[in-house]
Amino acid sequence: MTDRVFVDTNIWVYTVDGRDPAKRAKALAAVSPTAGREVIVSTQVLTEFYSVVTNKLALPLAADVARALVQEMSRLATVSIDGVLVADALVGCRDWGVSVWDALIIRAAESAGCPVVLSEDLAHGRRYGSVTVVNPLLDSA
Repeated sequence: MTDRVFVDTNIWVYTVDGRDPAKRAKALAAVSPTAGREVIVSTQVLTEFYSVVTNKLALPLAADVARALVQEMSRLATVSIDGVLVADALVGCRDWGVSVWDALIIRAAESAGCPVVLSEDLAHGRRYGSVTVVNPLLDSA
């Protein structure tokens, strides 16, 4: 059986952000392929990643480099964000007290059958719907 894990944008950003080598190493390990584990992303993650790495890093990536990375990431199983997912996320936003963007991550993970979301932004160990958040950047993770 293959475990499915959804990886939030912030973890992907750390894979290319050289400001914190320890976090970068942990992020790279978290997204690396392993036997029995499938990494899942969403269209939201792909677009957020591109925006952050080309505009918000201390040393932004060149657009062509970022596009190539998004192309690589899009080879993973990718959840498309549609109207139904947005509507479900709005309910999650209200029920869980998280931003609509975080609720979209959770709902995308649920729709892909992922019991785990790897994220630094959401509360480590907290369960949202059918998904539990794990922060792979923590020393105890």
